Amino acid sequence: MKLHELKAPLGAAKSPKRKGRGTGSGQGKTSGRGMNGQNSRSGGGTRPGFEGGQMPLYRRVPKRGFTNIWKKEWEIVNIEALNVFEDGTEVTPGLLLEAGLAKKVVDGIKILGEGTLDKKITVKAHKFSKSAIEKIESAGGKAEVI
Repeated sequence: MKLHELKAPLGAAKSPKRKGRGTGSGQGKTSGRGMNGQNSRSGGGTRPGFEGGQMPLYRRVPKRGFTNIWKKEWEIVNIEALNVFEDGTEVTPGLLLEAGLAKKVVDGIKILGEGTLDKKITVKAHKFSKSAIEKIESAGGKAEVI
């Protein structure tokens, strides 16, 4: 069998309705739109959510909360994940992105102290938790704020 010999199984491919092709087709003249009214016209119909002039649901329902436009979005990396790097490595946000430990840096990277660190590394990040700094320094490394 070749690519040009492939066919859809019987009953799988349904041919579209050919509207406005004469009265014999069953979809001629008004093309299934009926006689009169807004929906029979070209460009007719209402926008989504329109309720005939009644106050629509999306305006009746009370609104809650707000979006803080000054909120900082930190990318979080735990100490445990830094064991991937070898001794003496200088870990930067770029290196964390390459290694797949951080997805994207929006406002910065924060290192948290979850887990243990076995390697002696220098970590450069935008923020550190107190426990993270303690664990990095106890392993013989350095925590530097960018």
